[in-house]
Amino acid sequence: TPIVQFGTSRFLQAHADLFLSEAAPGRGVCVVQSSGDPARAHRLAALADPAGFPVRIRGIENGRTIDEERRVSSVRRTLSTATDWAALEALFREDAELVISNTGDTGFAERPGDAAPAPHQAMSYPAKLFHLLAARFEAGGRPLVIMPTELVSGNGTVLRARVLGTGRAAGAPDALLEWIDGLAFADSLVDRIVSEPIEPAGAVAEPYALWAIGRAPGVEAPCAHPAIEVHDDLGTAERLKLHVLNLGHTVMADRWRREGLDPGLTVREAVAGAPGDALRSLYADEVLPGFAAKGLEERARRYVRTTLERFANPFLDHRLADISDNHAAKVERRIGAFLDWSEADGAAAPRLTAIANGTGWSAG
Repeated sequence: TPIVQFGTSRFLQAHADLFLSEAAPGRGVCVVQSSGDPARAHRLAALADPAGFPVRIRGIENGRTIDEERRVSSVRRTLSTATDWAALEALFREDAELVISNTGDTGFAERPGDAAPAPHQAMSYPAKLFHLLAARFEAGGRPLVIMPTELVSGNGTVLRARVLGTGRAAGAPDALLEWIDGLAFADSLVDRIVSEPIEPAGAVAEPYALWAIGRAPGVEAPCAHPAIEVHDDLGTAERLKLHVLNLGHTVMADRWRREGLDPGLTVREAVAGAPGDALRSLYADEVLPGFAAKGLEERARRYVRTTLERFANPFLDHRLADISDNHAAKVERRIGAFLDWSEADGAAAPRLTAIANGTGWSAG
C-alpha cells in the first residue's frame, strides 16, 4: 500500500479512493483512522473488504441523467493511530510514497500536547505526521509526496508549516527539519458533492468531480484520471469554485432570506423557478464579465454551465436554509471578494453590490 490516506470520510471514498480504483488499480491504499473513534471501527473493516465498496453516482452530466453504481477496490488495508501506531510507523519507514489526507474543518488545528517528544493519540494530525516523517528520516529519509485535500487555501503550504512548527516546538534537530522542509507538500483543491453515506462503507455522489493539484518540484498526479488536473496556478480553479458555485448558492440563499420563501426550499427547486432565472441572468450580466475582464471568459462560461447542472441534480436535496448559515461571512468571502477582484478591471456588478451592501436586489 504505497498510498497512505488519513481520513475515513465518505468524501474520500467517492473521490480519491474511487479515482485510484478506476485509474491505478495497482496502487493500493492504506486508510488510517486518526480520530481513534471506536464507533467507526466497523467502517475500517468494510473499507478493506476484498469485494470493494459501492459508490453511487447520481445527477446530471452533459444534459444526461446519471444513476449508476461503481465498486471501489483500491483500499487494501486499514489502520488506526490509536491502536496500530507501530504498524503505521513501519509503513512510513518502508513503503509509503504518497500521503493523502482529509481530516475535516479543524484537522490542521493545534492541540494541547502537540509539542510532546513522543507521539500520542490526542495530538493533531500535523503533529502525528511529524513523528511519522521523523521515523522515515531515521530509516534513510527517502522522499515522498504529501497531498492534503482539506478545504484550506494553500493546504500543502499550511500543512508543511504546521508540521515544521510541531518539530521546532518538540526540539527536533535541524537536519530533520531541513529534510521535512524539502519534501513535496502539494497544494490542491477538491470538489465533489457527496450527499450521503452507504453503510457500512460507500457513498452517494454527484457526477462532477475535481482534484486540482498545484504543479511543484516532485509533485505529480497520483494517477491519470479525467477528474485530476495539474495546474501551474490553482488560483483560477479556486476563484471559479468560490465566485461561481459558492456565489450562486449565496445569491439564492440571500433571496430566500429576504423574501421569506418556503423553509424547505432546495437548490434544485430554486433553480427550476424564479430564483434560478434570476441567477442565470446574474451570471450572464455580472459574473461572466468579471471573469472576462481577466481573460477567463470561456473557462468561466463552461464552469457556469456545469454549475447549473449540478444545482439541478434531481437526486440531491440541498436546502437553502442550510446554505444560509453564517450568511454574512459567506457574502463577504464569496461576493464581496469577487467585487474587489473584478471591479479592479472595471467590471460593474450593481446587483451583487446591493447584496454585498446588505440592501438586496430586485430579481424582477
